[in-house]
Amino acid sequence: MGVEIERKFLVVNEAWRSLGEPVLLRQGYLCADPLRTVRVRIEGDQGLLTIKSKNEGAARGEWEYPIPLLEAAELLDRLCERPLVEKYRRRIPYAGFVWEVDEFLGENAGLVVAEIELPAVDAEFALPDWIGREVTGDKRYYNSSLIRSPYSTWTHA
Repeated sequence: MGVEIERKFLVVNEAWRSLGEPVLLRQGYLCADPLRTVRVRIEGDQGLLTIKSKNEGAARGEWEYPIPLLEAAELLDRLCERPLVEKYRRRIPYAGFVWEVDEFLGENAGLVVAEIELPAVDAEFALPDWIGREVTGDKRYYNSSLIRSPYSTWTHA
């Protein structure tokens, strides 16, 4: 079993925009249960199927498999819950780690979140100056939650 250890933060300024190339991601959920998720994603020209277990703090089980691009597109169009999550992702190296900054589109426009994957739950890391409040445990910021409660419907972030 693969384990994903990830911390999530809000972004507080625009300094990140010039630091990485944006790649469009389209993703949807075949299952968005809090105990397990099954996600289909198209990132650039690659299709992926990802299965994740329930979060245990910043860690959870993760299994990811490449799938044919046309099959990923068909799953997104025909079977995934709505709305799809669409975003531009920039991968930004900083102090020995890679930050993934997601700028959401559509019903989640206005939301910008940065994530860092870590080798251990207690790993130390430096924060870039564009990182704000940590939202790791806030379920509203889970991508799978954004299909049921898009950012545009929130009264406050």
